[in-house]
Amino acid sequence: MSTPLETVSKDATLTEAATTMRDNEISALVVRTDPPSIVTSTDLVAAAAEGHDPTTIDVDAVMTESVETVPPDLYLEEIAAMMTGLGITHLPVVDGNDYVGMISSTDVTAQLS
Repeated sequence: MSTPLETVSKDATLTEAATTMRDNEISALVVRTDPPSIVTSTDLVAAAAEGHDPTTIDVDAVMTESVETVPPDLYLEEIAAMMTGLGITHLPVVDGNDYVGMISSTDVTAQLS
């Protein structure tokens, strides 16, 4: 998983989210909402393809709300099955009430190959 967990405000612009992703070499951010949401590079690309101005559109316009999470001790095979079954590529890792990292399909593939 990627640590530390990078987050973004729902009121941040897509440009701010993209800059955080680029600077940290990641492709998803947890959005600080209750319950937490997620915004991915795919969401940013889709917004750009639809002609939205990334300097004026906020993250909350494109984020996925109420995302699935996994505990840090879940087996990779279970995470892979979960991602495949749900059609997702990122899962925040939660230890109790603390968000501690993000696991991506790239992380899973690298470990299982």
